[in-house]
Amino acid sequence: MEEDNIIKIPEEVKEQFFNKWQTNKALEPKISKVTINMSVGESGVQLEKAGQVLESLVDQKPVKLKAKKTIRSFGIRKFEPMAIKTTLRGEKANKFLKRSLEVVENKLKKSSFDRYGNFSFGVKEHIELPGVKYDPKLGIFGFDICVSLERPGFRIRQRSYKRKKIPTKIRISPEEAMIFMEKYFGTTIIKEYIVSYY
Repeated sequence: MEEDNIIKIPEEVKEQFFNKWQTNKALEPKISKVTINMSVGESGVQLEKAGQVLESLVDQKPVKLKAKKTIRSFGIRKFEPMAIKTTLRGEKANKFLKRSLEVVENKLKKSSFDRYGNFSFGVKEHIELPGVKYDPKLGIFGFDICVSLERPGFRIRQRSYKRKKIPTKIRISPEEAMIFMEKYFGTTIIKEYIVSYY
């Protein structure tokens, strides 16, 4: 059952990408940023506690996200802070991603990848991260992790001078992103997460 759930990419396909990366280093993908989003659903004390938790996890102050519209049935008011997020880049992003992948046993669902190679996954409880202890004063919070991949030179879409679009043939495909994650982060691509009940 476990073996049937694993998606295996043919070795010939992997070799094609490895050769392409070795031939031209500018074509090798890299982690652009890791965004951690912690949605609380309410402002006040809980949001402040979530902010303390997230700051302790990444050693970086998060920013608050406000509601875009009023939903009276849920008690949500427009512009009311409802969630927090922070963005990591460089070595800091790589280290946190490795820690977070341990929580999901280094497994990523195929459906978690979008058409440009970016992917996301969730952590139900922050205390599942290696080295994190439970603090009864703060409680337990879950969060989503969104990972963006890019190649060197992708900044042309963001620069202020002569900004251009990234050609489709240069963009990172889901398959290439999966191979990249398997090679550099030791992940296994699966069809779905299997929940075990004890």
